[in-house]
Amino acid sequence: MSDRVAIIGIGFTSLQPSTPHASFKELMFEAAQKAYHDAGVEPSEIDSFVTCAEDLNEGLSIFDEYTPDQLGAVQKPMHTLTQDGLHGIADALMQIRSGIAELVVVEAHSKASNIKTPEWLLDYALDPLYNRPLGFNPHALAGLEMNVFLHETGISAEQCAQVAVKNRTNALRNPIAAYPLALTPMYVESSPYVSYPLREAEIAERADGCAVVVLANEKRAHRAQSKPAWVHGVGFANDSATLESRDWVRAEYVRIAAERAYRQAAIQNPRAIHLFEVDDTYAYKELQHLIALGLYSEPAEAGRSVEAGETKPDGKMPVNVSGGVLGMGLPLEASGLYRIVEIVLQLRGQAGMRQLPNARIGLAQSWRGVPTTSGAVVILGAE
Repeated sequence: MSDRVAIIGIGFTSLQPSTPHASFKELMFEAAQKAYHDAGVEPSEIDSFVTCAEDLNEGLSIFDEYTPDQLGAVQKPMHTLTQDGLHGIADALMQIRSGIAELVVVEAHSKASNIKTPEWLLDYALDPLYNRPLGFNPHALAGLEMNVFLHETGISAEQCAQVAVKNRTNALRNPIAAYPLALTPMYVESSPYVSYPLREAEIAERADGCAVVVLANEKRAHRAQSKPAWVHGVGFANDSATLESRDWVRAEYVRIAAERAYRQAAIQNPRAIHLFEVDDTYAYKELQHLIALGLYSEPAEAGRSVEAGETKPDGKMPVNVSGGVLGMGLPLEASGLYRIVEIVLQLRGQAGMRQLPNARIGLAQSWRGVPTTSGAVVILGAE
């Protein structure tokens, strides 16, 4: 039995700041129908379904009870993964490689506009004795981490601002982005502090949307309607759950996940990868994640790289051509799947105005957000 697995179908909705006209079920139905059409499959052919959702965000427990109808998964194996969408890709990969399924669907969505007190929900992820009683805004954790990150690496706040400028500008060429904007460094640097040295313009705003991905084994992938994007490697990891014992400078969760993915993909030098879609929930996080992916011999190079334009679409190492979450919006657990969508479109040559020449290998990386140290890496190839 071949271990090769491919993404053969993608479906997604445009990201929006708010979607009062559509329920989460309607968003899921739209994305699923597009994915099945893209793959050339019927729901009845699919062996297993995975939905990535957090019950606290949904306001419902045992959330997979609410997903079968709109995905065509009635009386089919289905489970909820309380992780980002890239963990769902890893889940599907294991199901297919184990031989228990040929076709697996991964779904993740966001109705972030329905959540009136997101900071209160994030409090539940903090230690109830030592951290939660402090009552600080979750962005304060990002500000603290950014401060020590800049201090230890020599990266400047101005270089972080360049990330926000790049990604919001990239989003102008992405028709499904919720927050495209032609920014200047001066605009970012003059925006108010949320938690020093983190500024308002450097924080991704939440968005509603849904993405659905169809994965298949090699035999089924060769019969797909669309060009397959082959899964070359997958890794995921968690660092310490406590604020007191984690690494506040290095994204160890990304380093470990990337090492596993590189090993599977037989990649010795990550610069052999043609494009990167990495988490940029906060502008400094893009740089921290790129360092953890092993792209620089010393951390300060990451700041100089973005300042020199090397991570722009026409640079040596394009990063977040889609606009990232700063430009597209932060769709909760669906964030990683939207990174996958961009890479699949690039590998197929279907990215429109954003299309990169000779894109054959791409890397998607996710982070589950403050206060977690949970991340995943997926490497896709056109061949």
